Amino acid sequence: MKQLLNLFDLKQKVNYKTEILAGLTVAMTMIPESLSFALLAGFPPLVGLYGAFIMGLITSILGGRPGLISGGAGATVVVLIALMKSNGLEYVFGAIIVAGIIQIAVGLFKLGKFIRLVPQSVMYGFVNGLAIIIFMSQLKPFQVESNDVTTWLSGTPLLIMAGLVALTIAIILILPKITKAVPSSLVAIIVVFAIVYFFQIDTEQIRDKASISGSLPPFHIPQIPFTLKALQIIIPYGLIMAMVGLTEGLLTLNLVDEITGTRGRSNKECVAQGTANIANGFFFGMGGCPMIAQTLVNLSAGSRARLSGIVASLTILIIIIVGGPVIELLPIAALTGVMFMVAIGTFEWTSLKVFGKMPLTDVIVMLIVMAVTVFMHNLALAVLIGIIISALAFAWENAKRIRARKYIDDNGIKHYEIYGPLFFGSTTAFNQKFDIKGDPKEVIIDFSESRVADMSAIEALNTLTEKYQKAGKKIHLKHLSQDCIKLLKNADKIVDVNILEDPNYKVMTNEL
Repeated sequence: MKQLLNLFDLKQKVNYKTEILAGLTVAMTMIPESLSFALLAGFPPLVGLYGAFIMGLITSILGGRPGLISGGAGATVVVLIALMKSNGLEYVFGAIIVAGIIQIAVGLFKLGKFIRLVPQSVMYGFVNGLAIIIFMSQLKPFQVESNDVTTWLSGTPLLIMAGLVALTIAIILILPKITKAVPSSLVAIIVVFAIVYFFQIDTEQIRDKASISGSLPPFHIPQIPFTLKALQIIIPYGLIMAMVGLTEGLLTLNLVDEITGTRGRSNKECVAQGTANIANGFFFGMGGCPMIAQTLVNLSAGSRARLSGIVASLTILIIIIVGGPVIELLPIAALTGVMFMVAIGTFEWTSLKVFGKMPLTDVIVMLIVMAVTVFMHNLALAVLIGIIISALAFAWENAKRIRARKYIDDNGIKHYEIYGPLFFGSTTAFNQKFDIKGDPKEVIIDFSESRVADMSAIEALNTLTEKYQKAGKKIHLKHLSQDCIKLLKNADKIVDVNILEDPNYKVMTNEL
């Protein structure tokens, strides 16, 4: 019993009223987004609701921190659009299961900490690109396909669609200035629904896309041939979805940590997210990850425990079972207006404010990540490219910082005091600091303000040593840190020099 109480955070002091109300509010904000994202990807609408229920329930119970809300997020759904178009829904479920397995492995091997390697410029580009994709996808309801020819709406249908979308956006923008007691997106959908229903306005509804039959999520093994060709199709999508979900999720977890002044468990969150995605793959859910907007709604409502997420998920399930026929009547225009606002809210407008203040490299990285995200719809590749470019730029900047202070002491020994890291990017500049022909018979290289970082650095020291030995001169290394000594010791080539002030390091010396 105690373990059950701990599981639901009920052993701790919990404000049940606050948690329940927060959960209901979260559910009301998740439903329109889940439906919209499902339609965006071409999934049946019910798949979106199942995903929100399964993802929310499992991660609320098993997740790395209370207060974090997960569901069918746009970041992961966008990854699966191409797979849905090319191979269909069964392959999508297979990719979601693969993503879950990868996420569990990341959590078990405690790799969640590597989210710190994602620079802010990469995240700006990633989020902005995602926002643009969501925005552009909402232009589809304004189009009509006939005989494989796509044309824009015109006349009365265009005016009706534009008017209802504009009304939805206006309510979402204005209502919070009057009251925040109810989610503005929910009120907007209800108002637009009422107008369309009572005035019998002819506009596209969810039932025109697909039928929603309310029931519990059915168990279903994805109908995919167990062949190498099928695995080659789903594994790349599963890997991309896993990495995008973990990136989005762990960044959201860090955001909650900052807001609440507490610390979540990133590896536990990875395992919970993976478990939820595997369940989604077997129970007709579209998968997902933690959702920033819903998490902020939950926290602003006062929730600090797991109960609100559980309440939100169960509320969605009740609506699936009881309210299916009503959901089918929702106008597409209302969901389109909600998604326009989601896109606007997702875009990091702060990045534009600091655009002129950011280093040029960061600006370039942000624009490249945005471009890859928008034009290739490959979020993981965009993040990977951004990280690589940022890492190379960092290496280039550090390569230029290596310096050497030179002087000859009273004994005629020349000293080189090295400043900055010695690694693959700085070895050329390092070698250029030495005057082998003009140096005296004995030389000391002082690494007190530097460190030997990699094999390229060791090779540079070997090359330098050989040149001094051929010139008949003696070279000493001084003030090497313990990690540098260990690196030298583990290298295949041992620098054949004296190591001063390191008596524990047994190295070949020319004094033996």
